[in-house]
Amino acid sequence: MKKSFFEKAFDCIALLLFGVSIVYLITIWSSIPSEVPIHYNFAGEPDGWGGKWTLSILPVIGLAMWIGLYFIEKYPHTHNYIGLTEENKERLYKNSQLLVNVMRNEIMIFIAYMTVETVRIARGHEMVLGAWQMPLFLVILFGSIAYLFARGLRLR
Repeated sequence: MKKSFFEKAFDCIALLLFGVSIVYLITIWSSIPSEVPIHYNFAGEPDGWGGKWTLSILPVIGLAMWIGLYFIEKYPHTHNYIGLTEENKERLYKNSQLLVNVMRNEIMIFIAYMTVETVRIARGHEMVLGAWQMPLFLVILFGSIAYLFARGLRLR
């Protein structure tokens, strides 16, 4: 199915931000300390540390997820639907495709943000969002999923 302008634009924005985070990581690599935060407590403070090569794990996971979800998005007819009929299948396919696109790109943007944020913290800067970063991400992600799921129920 053809992607909407929104889906194409969101793909571009997510990939651009991810690319910027990778370029930032590569550019600043030599000034990153040998130990970087790898885990945060509920207050948003680092409580686990690892070698600076662990910074590469987050972008690799992000890219793998983005590619995997790309293929899931590409085949909406394989998704699970409630009440699928010939009359509503195109609407439901488009909505499901949009749901996967939004989820995929929100995750990629969050990973790009966390990559930059982890480097900043390792270099001694304060967190931008602090304890709010994970709850904010989860509200955005699950809010989008809930909205598009409810929209899919209305489109039946």
